[in-house]
Amino acid sequence: MHVGKVVGNVWATKKEESLEGLRFLLVQPFTVDGPPSTEVIVAADPIGAGIGETVIVAHGRAARHAIGRGHDVGFQVAVVAIVDQLALGDGEPFEL
Repeated sequence: MHVGKVVGNVWATKKEESLEGLRFLLVQPFTVDGPPSTEVIVAADPIGAGIGETVIVAHGRAARHAIGRGHDVGFQVAVVAIVDQLALGDGEPFEL
């Protein structure tokens, strides 16, 4: 899983049949020591997250389960939670 910030939307008018009706977001993963990640993940969004929100993104079987279409979906990354607060091991809050 990754924790990251929603930085954009993806629109695709033509897609694989099992992806019809799914909404896609661009999520930039957080790093705890250093500059923000330059990686951006495309994630299906079954819960309605928005740009600027901090989210948890799952991969593989957990993502397919969250999307709600079992193994019949051609996608393996999904937003599974919108984060309210994070704290590191030393108890210091992580700025969202």
